[in-house]
Amino acid sequence: MDETNSITATNNEKFISAIGYLGVLCIVPLLLEKQSTFAQHHGRQGLVLMLGWLVLWVGNFVPILGQIVWMFGSLILFILLILGMINAFQGRMWEMPILGKYAKQIKL
Repeated sequence: MDETNSITATNNEKFISAIGYLGVLCIVPLLLEKQSTFAQHHGRQGLVLMLGWLVLWVGNFVPILGQIVWMFGSLILFILLILGMINAFQGRMWEMPILGKYAKQIKL
């Protein structure tokens, strides 16, 4: 299946998958929709985004360079968050650039 193909997902799955991109809410699709490949895919990507933000937050303590990396990194992660939510609402199995490969490696 192509990574941007639409699949048949219920409106409930789409909604739960979309909120999985909102920080710690990534656990919602991972726990509530264990049988849904669609929701698990988006939940894992939401988990990777949250971990990325945690890494940026820790790096933010480095003077000057940390703040610059945090600013640009947060902007990129925010864009990925919006794109992830849009694709989840549209029923697409979208894979995030660069970070998507890490999400695939998560086994739950």
